[in-house]
Amino acid sequence: MSDEYGSDFMTIVDEDGTEFELEVLTTLEYNGATYLAVTPATDDEAEELEVSILKSVGEADGEPILCAIEDEEELETVYGLIMEQLYEEENDEE
Repeated sequence: MSDEYGSDFMTIVDEDGTEFELEVLTTLEYNGATYLAVTPATDDEAEELEVSILKSVGEADGEPILCAIEDEEELETVYGLIMEQLYEEENDEE
């Protein structure tokens, strides 16, 4: 994972000013853009893991500006690549 985004946890703020604590599962560089696979940071590991993919679209005050991917084809491609990367990392740990 890139050190550019700091630790494995991050806080993001939406347009309404609501803060969300997220765990960064992995990052991916693809076609000149950076993508992050994130999940809500919770202590409850029993619940099903909800993974979101965000795209870094620039920086403001040294922090990445992240947005949802609206292009369905781009999202499917990046999702597939990230899932491959996560499974490779999991297999490497075993």
